[in-house]
Amino acid sequence: MQPIDTSLLRGRHLYLALLTKEYEPQLRTLARDERLWEFTKTLLINDTYDAQFDAYIAKAYGHAGADGQAFVIHRTSDDAVIGMTRFYDGNEEHKRVNIGYTWYVPEVWGQVYNKECKLLLLQYAFETWGLQRVGFEVAHQNLRSQKAVEKIGGTREGTLRKFMLRPDGSVRHTVLFSIIDEEWPEKKAKLFSMC
Repeated sequence: MQPIDTSLLRGRHLYLALLTKEYEPQLRTLARDERLWEFTKTLLINDTYDAQFDAYIAKAYGHAGADGQAFVIHRTSDDAVIGMTRFYDGNEEHKRVNIGYTWYVPEVWGQVYNKECKLLLLQYAFETWGLQRVGFEVAHQNLRSQKAVEKIGGTREGTLRKFMLRPDGSVRHTVLFSIIDEEWPEKKAKLFSMC
């Protein structure tokens, strides 16, 4: 994928900044809220939290470059950090990328932020990179995130059964969603109306 121009990832309510080391202390504190990981079990809030967070951030940096990018989400009204998101598993040859690993501090859940964040990322994927598919992979128990993807226009494609094991050893099935380029103009208009 081509390098990211973050000036194109700024909306009315939020803007995205590239993940850098300077953000790590603040993100470590914000991500400690166990409500964020209720369904994914990505980070378990226990005595190994710091080691888990270090691995989580290392993976986020691993998504920077040819196949994606990790972002820190800022609220425009006060520049507060309110979460993270990523492009990942990008493939320029096949014109696709996934959006995921998205989380927000609970105080902003249900507000406009996720809709605008996805609008900015989808717009970048389809209009700047010229991709034909954006995918979303959601844990089967995470009904809140599944509903959020449906609200932004994602089409449910199916479920990958027993797709992975979560950090606590439990099985995760993965629900697949996508938006494709032919659908983008209609989905974009809907998202704009919601932001």
